[in-house]
Amino acid sequence: MKHSAKITIILLLTFLIAQFVGIGILYNYIDPVKSLETGETEFKNLPIGERPPIEESTSYLPIILAVLLGTGIVLILIKFKMFMIWKIWFLLAVFMTLLVAFNAFVPVKIALALALIFSFWKIFKPNFWVHTGTELFVYGGLAAIFAPVFSVLSVSILLVLISIYDAYAVWKSKHMITLAKSQAKANVFAGLMIPYTEKGIVHKKSKKRRKKKGVQKVIVKTAILGGGDIGFPLLFAGAILKDMGLWQALIIPFFAAAGLGYLFLKSKEKKFYPAMPFISVGCFVGLGVIWLIGLI
Repeated sequence: MKHSAKITIILLLTFLIAQFVGIGILYNYIDPVKSLETGETEFKNLPIGERPPIEESTSYLPIILAVLLGTGIVLILIKFKMFMIWKIWFLLAVFMTLLVAFNAFVPVKIALALALIFSFWKIFKPNFWVHTGTELFVYGGLAAIFAPVFSVLSVSILLVLISIYDAYAVWKSKHMITLAKSQAKANVFAGLMIPYTEKGIVHKKSKKRRKKKGVQKVIVKTAILGGGDIGFPLLFAGAILKDMGLWQALIIPFFAAAGLGYLFLKSKEKKFYPAMPFISVGCFVGLGVIWLIGLI
C-alpha cells in the first residue's frame, strides 16, 4: 500500500465528503418550479452568468479539449517559470467555483465575500485546513456549472476518454507527474494534498526539529489526489442526479471510492498511478447496480 492505513482512510473519507458536498450543491441549484412545469430537471441561474451553450449529446468534446488545452498552457507556464500568471489564473478559477458553490447555500453577496476571502487565503497563505476545506466546495461549484449540460451517456463517454488520457499521461508521457509535482511545489495544487510524517498530518511546513544533541531531519511524505479525480466522478453523479434522481446519484460516490480504494490498496510507495481508470470502473459498477435495483 502506497500510504499508511490512516492516511489512506483520510483520503477516501475526504474524497467521499467532496462528492456528497458537490451533490448537495448541485441539488440546491435545481429549480423545483420549472422542473414541475417541464417534467424534466431544470436548474437555477448561476451567479457568474449563463452556463456554457454546449450540446448535451456531444458535451464531452469541449471538456476534453479544455482539459488538453489547459494542461498544455500550464506546462508552458511551468517551463518558462511564469508562476505568478499561473497563480492569478488559478485564483480566478478557485474564486468563480467557490462563488458558485457558496451561492447554493447563502445569498450571492455573502457568497461573494466568502469566495474572495477563501480564494486569496488558499493561494497566498495556504495551510492544510484551508486548502482541504476549499477543495470540498470547488468541485461542487464546477459540477453546478457543467453537470447540467451532460446526459448519462455523454458523461460516460467523458469518463472513458479521460481514463485513457490519464493512463497515457501518467504511464507513457509522464507529463501528469511533472504537473502534479510542479503544482505542489508552487502551492497551487488542484486536488487533495496531505503532507504527513510517522506521527500524523503536517498542518504547516516544518522540515526540521531540534533535539538536545543537534538537529534531526523529519521525513515529510505527501499523499495527493488530483482535482480531476474528484471532479469527473462528481460530474457523473451530477448527470445521474439530473436524469435519474437523488438517491441514484448518492450511490455513485461509494462505488467511485471503492475503485479508488482498490488502487490505494494495490499501489506501491514512490510510484505514480492514474486514478481515473479505477474510479471510472467504480462509477460504471455503481450505475449497473442502480439499473439492477430499478429492475427489482
